[in-house]
Amino acid sequence: MSQTADQPNVEQAPGDVPPHRYTPALAQQIELAWQDRWQGEGTFHTPNPSGRLSEGFERVADRPKYFLMDMFPYPSGAGLHVGHPLGYLGTDVTSRFRRMDGDNVLHPMGYDAFGLPAEQYAVQTGQHPRVTTEANIKAIKAQLRRLGVDHDDRRSFATIDPGYYKWTQWIFLQLFGAWFDETAGRARPIDDLVAELDAGTRAPASGTNPSGLPWAELDEVSRRKVVDAHRLAYLHEAPVNWCPGLGTVLSNEEVTADGRSERGNFPVFRRPLKQWMMRITAYADRLIDDLDRLDWSDSLKLMQRNWIGRSTGAKVRFRCGTESVEVFTTRPDTLFGATYMVLAPEHPLVATLTASSWPDGTDRRWTGGAATPAEAVAAYQRQASRRSELDRQDAGREKTGVWLGVSAVNPVNGRELPVFIADYVLTGYGTGAIMAVPGEDQRDWDFAKAFGLDVVPTVERPEGFDEDSGAYTGPGPMINSANDEISLDGLDRVTAIATITGWLVEHGHGEATTTYKLRDWLFSRQRYWGEPFPIVYDEDDLPVAVPQSMLPVLLPEVDDYSPKTFADDDADSAPEPPLSRASDWTTVELDLGDGPRKYRRETNTMPNWAGSCWYYLRYLDPADDERMVDRELEEYWLGPRGPGDVGGVDLYVGGVEHAVLHLLYARFWHKVLHDLGHVSSEEPFRRLVNQGYISAFAYTDERGFYVPAADVVEKDGRFLYEGKPVTREYGKIGKSLKNMVTPDEMIGAYGADTFRVYEMSTGPLDQSRPWETKAVVGSQRLLQRIWRVVVDEQTGVVRASDGEPGEETLRALHRTIAGVRDGFATLRFNIAIARITELTNHLTQAYGASSPVPRSVVEPLVLLVAPLAPHMADELWTRLGHDGSSAWTPFPRADERWLVEDTVQVAVQVNGKVRSQVSVPADADAAALEAAARADDKIAGYLDGATVRRVVAVPGRLVNFVLG
Repeated sequence: MSQTADQPNVEQAPGDVPPHRYTPALAQQIELAWQDRWQGEGTFHTPNPSGRLSEGFERVADRPKYFLMDMFPYPSGAGLHVGHPLGYLGTDVTSRFRRMDGDNVLHPMGYDAFGLPAEQYAVQTGQHPRVTTEANIKAIKAQLRRLGVDHDDRRSFATIDPGYYKWTQWIFLQLFGAWFDETAGRARPIDDLVAELDAGTRAPASGTNPSGLPWAELDEVSRRKVVDAHRLAYLHEAPVNWCPGLGTVLSNEEVTADGRSERGNFPVFRRPLKQWMMRITAYADRLIDDLDRLDWSDSLKLMQRNWIGRSTGAKVRFRCGTESVEVFTTRPDTLFGATYMVLAPEHPLVATLTASSWPDGTDRRWTGGAATPAEAVAAYQRQASRRSELDRQDAGREKTGVWLGVSAVNPVNGRELPVFIADYVLTGYGTGAIMAVPGEDQRDWDFAKAFGLDVVPTVERPEGFDEDSGAYTGPGPMINSANDEISLDGLDRVTAIATITGWLVEHGHGEATTTYKLRDWLFSRQRYWGEPFPIVYDEDDLPVAVPQSMLPVLLPEVDDYSPKTFADDDADSAPEPPLSRASDWTTVELDLGDGPRKYRRETNTMPNWAGSCWYYLRYLDPADDERMVDRELEEYWLGPRGPGDVGGVDLYVGGVEHAVLHLLYARFWHKVLHDLGHVSSEEPFRRLVNQGYISAFAYTDERGFYVPAADVVEKDGRFLYEGKPVTREYGKIGKSLKNMVTPDEMIGAYGADTFRVYEMSTGPLDQSRPWETKAVVGSQRLLQRIWRVVVDEQTGVVRASDGEPGEETLRALHRTIAGVRDGFATLRFNIAIARITELTNHLTQAYGASSPVPRSVVEPLVLLVAPLAPHMADELWTRLGHDGSSAWTPFPRADERWLVEDTVQVAVQVNGKVRSQVSVPADADAAALEAAARADDKIAGYLDGATVRRVVAVPGRLVNFVLG
């Protein structure tokens, strides 16, 4: 308050400020008082239908429920800038509106608190990451409270709370204890699998039983390995992004396009490591198909579909010596045009296929300058490991590769195809091997030209096509595609694909199949600050689940939070997580049912995605120590509304940067929990809205470095920083562009309600918008005008009267109510504010500065404003004689009779050009329209002496006189 008490009023000089004007100082007094009162009275405590938080449910039992929430924040030390509250205020306005409109509203907030930033700070300072994180949470909570958001504070938690991550660990155990039954299309308990294997009604899935022995002949350890290979959470040696300089594995999102770590800019290598994986690929079809049942934007659904990347095509087997190389292709019709093959550098057959020496006459371009194929392959694999997947897929990058010294046989024509490795092929898509058809694929064409390989067209080119210009990817009949048994020549693409696929199946060379870009979720991190796995290893080095009674597995205290780091280029090094040094913790004696035995704990931790996958469920009762979520509460808040409905949170708001992975992971976990009977809903988020970004001016100096925007001054049309010219640009608000504006600054200068109204006035929630500090004053003036409608600025007396409003005022009021309702319901809060502004202006003009405004108009105006400026609205509501907050007061409803137009403006045309407008009754027919138009002086002048050949009169729209 002290920082704003002396701020000059924007409309008058300091000495002229009326004693009861709504100034920033008064706004802050009102806001702080109401925030204390809301908290003390539990105004926003939402009752559950049963259990610990059910007090007061009887008053909302007949209300429909409405559960809305934000993607919860990661509590960084920088706190919130003005871009963050856009979504938080959008859900807050919606929450307040829905509560007033008769819903039982749940609007909670929690904190995603595990992860690398706090750990990195701990490494640098030695301060425990919990201390840092909890301090940041406290600061952000204070900021959100100061904004006046209506969160139910009893339901708040952080993912680092042991009482929370106990259940994150429990969910992991559900996945560890389940397998995906492809026949049933859902997850089932692993005990069911074991029972069916024991009974002989099911055989181990392909690839899970290396010995090939029948289940009955396997020893206990072999059986456990077979079962473990079926689990939804399983151990697997997989290619990962290994960063020796950081000593940890990184997700794809943490690696830059040039193959370096986002933090620290260290080299990152692709190498195989044994890691925990989540079998999300088993749910690929359901994750795609159920998108059609969600109220999400088409663009967001497309991003998810593209990430999953379902493709239909054929798997084709190419014989290479004694081995068979399997390729997936969506264009088997082009098989006759395959002139070489390419394997990903990490493909498991590379070592097996690589020849011992180069054949005579080998093209030097194919050898990478190495003396032997083995040397060439090893050097190239090392080179490829330094590149990110994004860089490897860059279509414009020069194609590189080396020959393995061997050839494969094309099954359709017997042609020998040299087999290369090249980094433009990834293990993460298809089979990690391709048949290269340079005539119809541009990347293959570029590679073929670089390495002197043949190009055989299989699709007829249009007249004038330049064969040297690149691959042809357009339509056309098939050519050059026949053998003694089959001919595709002349066929269209669809027919040719079906024909060749049938031939491949008939001759044992392949089969029709569906493949996905989606890969199983890498779930291990070599970090300290994450959830410990509820897993121990026995004397056979096999994983054993910790029983629920021993949860949570707590993080031990350690002296050193940093993973062991290595030389930047030490690609062959192996992770050493911080937990591996906690020797008293890693080795533990437990009785898991067969007497006390020694076990070794898992020393990796879960990724911070884990805690954010399911937090919406914990909001229902964060203090429940008996179960992850009470089924009755889940059915009430998240259950399906009827047949075919997926259920889930009614409105979820967050940034588009989480449009893929967070949402995919949360949907996957939720579907597993549904399959196992723990939740009734099939999806976590019924409706999802991505809020827009807020951008602000940023400035760069002559070096291209960003300078603090707050310190830039404008002089004579130029922008200067410390006296030197800088270049202005627009950019998303954030630390990197040094253009942050904090809500604390704005609240200090104007008050929280003004800040709220300004942010909501700048556009619909889902659209990005610019930030302009100077424009905030417009929102302040609007609130001051509303205050003056209710309160006499000289005396402080309420101006409301018991008089009856006139028809014009009633019409303005009810049109405003209808417009505001529509704005709130569609998340176009700017529309609601525009309608409120129009009504306020009408009342100011109609009643002036001294005449009292009828109470029947004043009170609805206050309630219309309440979701946007709740502090001021509650203050005015009590001054109008009501007891307590307006938060539970019914939202105004428009009287339909005042929404009907009595008169309408109709355009009058002469020979198709608008010459005038006339006001007519809304129900005027064509004859009345024509009569009114003829009586208009302007139109009469055009018609005087002219021949009217025809009159077109459309009621409510226009009249057109066609003159001869």
